[in-house]
Amino acid sequence: MRKVVHFEIPAADLDRAQRFYSSTFGWEIQRVPMDGGEYLAVTTTPVDEQTQEPRESGGINGGLVQRDGPLVTPVLTVDVEAIDVTLEEIENSGGTTVTPRTPIPGMGAYAYFRDPEGNVLGLWETTPATG
Repeated sequence: MRKVVHFEIPAADLDRAQRFYSSTFGWEIQRVPMDGGEYLAVTTTPVDEQTQEPRESGGINGGLVQRDGPLVTPVLTVDVEAIDVTLEEIENSGGTTVTPRTPIPGMGAYAYFRDPEGNVLGLWETTPATG
């Protein structure tokens, strides 16, 4: 069974969203350099320093993104072994690819898809550890 591992919340005003989620829920939020726009990493639960995975079972972290393009509502992201294979499965089941596999150096890759009901969700593929 594939699990939800990440969330993204779109915002028209990232600074306002950062203030809201920090003060309301105590989430730690920091800007992360990304190609193509601003990304604010959201930590809702402590993470392992080496893996960056949540220490608590069932906990997930996420991000705040600029509300434009395909992301206009909150998005859940599902962990998969191979994004390209999963996108093919999605398309065979009536979904469509919104954003193809996009690498993030040293971390993994992501993609977005639309399910048959019109919801946009994300996929995450972790880069295998070397060594």
